[in-house]
Amino acid sequence: MYIVALNGSHNKQGNTAFLLSAVLDECKSMGAEVEMLNLYEIMTSVKNPFCVNCCMPCDARCYKGSVLEEAFVKVTKADAVIMGSPVYFGSVTAQFKAFFDKTRKIRAEKSWIGKKAAAVSVGATKYGGQESTLNTIHNIMFVEGMTLVGDADPELGAGHFGIAAQRPASEDEYALKRVKIVAKRLMENK
Repeated sequence: MYIVALNGSHNKQGNTAFLLSAVLDECKSMGAEVEMLNLYEIMTSVKNPFCVNCCMPCDARCYKGSVLEEAFVKVTKADAVIMGSPVYFGSVTAQFKAFFDKTRKIRAEKSWIGKKAAAVSVGATKYGGQESTLNTIHNIMFVEGMTLVGDADPELGAGHFGIAAQRPASEDEYALKRVKIVAKRLMENK
């Protein structure tokens, strides 16, 4: 299997990246090939980092031959995707949203329909907007037609909205338990 992580944080060594890496490490230990894509770097590398609806239907002219197009190809090839964003005003970061705003052509091609996807979010406080951020990520997954994978497990109990952590994520024991469950669920062949 090939699992791709989408890091919506500008910080490649931050809490969101930590959780995404933890999920990828678990998947790798189960035999998957894994890769992390940092959306901040990807979106700042394209000429127009946000969609301006330049053509209808979208023909990808604004990102042809760019690292954004390469990222879309990687997500398309992936068997599953784990997405994460820190909480920014109760939602995802601008670069996370901009990445998905640029998927108009992909949506028209139905390229990601049925692709397994899960979500992580980290906030500064215990009730710092993690669930609303996860909900935004879920909404994006639904619009893309992805199959949402939660953090429930028959042996460990029902889940919640995904991996929601309080920073520092490396010390959030509950979130770290959910990492193992989400990795297991992403690797399932069901």
